Amino acid sequence: MKTKTKIAVFASGNGSNFQAIADAIMTDKLEAEIMLVVTDKPHAYVVERAKKAGMASFSFIPSEYDSKQHYEEMVKEKLQALEVEWVVLAGYMRLIGPVLLEAYENRIVNIHPSVLPAFPGKDAIGQTLAAGAEQAGVTVHYVDAGMDTGSIIAQQSFPVLGRGREEVEQQIHQIEHELYPATLQQLFGR
Repeated sequence: MKTKTKIAVFASGNGSNFQAIADAIMTDKLEAEIMLVVTDKPHAYVVERAKKAGMASFSFIPSEYDSKQHYEEMVKEKLQALEVEWVVLAGYMRLIGPVLLEAYENRIVNIHPSVLPAFPGKDAIGQTLAAGAEQAGVTVHYVDAGMDTGSIIAQQSFPVLGRGREEVEQQIHQIEHELYPATLQQLFGR
């Protein structure tokens, strides 16, 4: 029997992608174990979601550290103590630095609400709509030192067709919550 892949989920907000991953694990659609939920926002709702799921979480405030290197070293030590194999970004709104990139080379993934390389960075949905793009969508990609520039693993798009922001966001969340766990299962099964 294959052992479950040990992961850490990093999030900065509501945690709906964390919830989709946790739900996929509980329904045996994703062979993984969430060892730790990491957030840079101690009051983010993802902390409450982790608590309800009976999962450990760790919060930190980046401004309380001398540098990104210092807080990433601290996070890396926690991850290694828990034998975390993969880092899964799920709405984590910080660039990952060299400490974690080196420790988890080709084992950090992110989900982004656009069809990359179009509309990287913050408010990708707003960027998509402001540009009048015909397609919106979701990308799962490896994380590198850039902002949403890592190799693409999976994408799914849909036509915007004059839809408003709320409707586009709903469609993106629906895709994210199915695509991310399925893509992670494919990655971990390799």
